[in-house]
Amino acid sequence: MSAATGPAAKTERLLNLVLVLLYTRRPLSKAQIRGLVPQYGETASTESFDRMFERDKDELRALGVPLVTEEIDVLHEDEPGYRIHQRDYALPDLEFEPDELAVLGLASRSWAQASMAGPAAQALRKLRAAGVERDEGALIGIEPRLRTTEPAFEAVKDAVLSRTPITFAYRRPERGEAQVRKVQPWSLVQWHGRWYLAAFDLDREDTRVFRLSRIDGAVRSAGKPGSFEVPAGHQARVMVERSAPRGEARPVRLAVRPGAAHSLRRRATSCEEADSGWSELTLDFHDVDGFAAEVAGHADDVRVLEPVDLLEQVQTNLRATLAAHEAGL
Repeated sequence: MSAATGPAAKTERLLNLVLVLLYTRRPLSKAQIRGLVPQYGETASTESFDRMFERDKDELRALGVPLVTEEIDVLHEDEPGYRIHQRDYALPDLEFEPDELAVLGLASRSWAQASMAGPAAQALRKLRAAGVERDEGALIGIEPRLRTTEPAFEAVKDAVLSRTPITFAYRRPERGEAQVRKVQPWSLVQWHGRWYLAAFDLDREDTRVFRLSRIDGAVRSAGKPGSFEVPAGHQARVMVERSAPRGEARPVRLAVRPGAAHSLRRRATSCEEADSGWSELTLDFHDVDGFAAEVAGHADDVRVLEPVDLLEQVQTNLRATLAAHEAGL
């Protein structure tokens, strides 16, 4: 699969389409859209553009994006127009706790990426040059900021959206070699800083949960798109939480900066104020990987005093975050 037609290219194309349709106050014709979205302009023929545009429309609607069809001109009823109403696309007002705001701030600083900045800016320049009337404020809040590091994410996400069975090699810590699994991918869930696939295992004829970071190698199609239905009562997060091995509770001692890490403070079994002004918290945790990701999310506001294995894992996570940030500069 070439870079021009790979998952990243499709993500850029869909983002550009959303930008164009949010930007305009009036519905745009297919011809206008083809001229404004850079990737559409590179298609070999009108027929190939039509097929690509129809697939993209279906995918955006499947993702919940309110793309609508409207009349462009009452005198030309056979020419439909397309746009996205900002009032339908926007989220309601959100409120966050101080510790949640701190995590969001860290995420925006650490994982900001510019991979889509070029094509998106090019699309907006074409809109202005074409004289399309801009819907002020429609683009606020949609700048892409987060990128997952799991290599399998894009392929699994596409399979979930298209309801396509997939197969992959999966390794578990308690077992040596990776095993081939064939599944119906139902949904993706982020839990404790990691991505999980909730699926139906076709060989074992039962539901299973897979951590994406443990998928070894390529994810391949194992059936036709739309060949299964996700059960109506499916609860992905419940599946993930029930499948996660908890292990025995272990105590941890943390040093916390004043006014920081409220989510950890709420769960502490003891809290003592040190001479430095920092708080020393004691609380229990079960999973080293999951808890280390949570602690690392607080950056330098939290220091692990003990145990040593948790401290080392937090340091590993922070070094990986720093390396990813430097790579994106």
